[in-house]
Amino acid sequence: MPNTPVEPVEHCPVARSVDLIGDRWSLLIVRDAFDGTHRFSDFQRSLGVARNILADRLRQLVQADILTTRPVAAGSAYQEYVLTARGERLFPLLVALRQWGEGQLFAEGEMHSQLVDTRTGQTLAPLTPTTRDGAPVLAADTQVIKVEA
Repeated sequence: MPNTPVEPVEHCPVARSVDLIGDRWSLLIVRDAFDGTHRFSDFQRSLGVARNILADRLRQLVQADILTTRPVAAGSAYQEYVLTARGERLFPLLVALRQWGEGQLFAEGEMHSQLVDTRTGQTLAPLTPTTRDGAPVLAADTQVIKVEA
């Protein structure tokens, strides 16, 4: 039996997540899916990405069970892409990226898009990591416990 190189097992959840969805186009596709984009041509128009790159990222997101495809209409050959339950769970990540970008990448008073609660019209409160009992926690208050080999 030939020696087949075995990929090292990545024990870091951040690294695994970035491997799966950390690409610019993948995150922007997921963002657009949350905004109601479903068709290949609409993703392409919104993102301005090359067709081959878009097709590859959509395929990867479907394989990862972040998106799924379904017919646009009964009997139609056209497919649309919709978020799965797993994909929906990426919402807090996108909110965190948005809020970080709003606070760090825009000058005071500079115009930018806003994410609002449709029930109230209000922007969302800043995401803050909390302990299980709801107390805010800072990075300095945490540690990563590494997996032992």
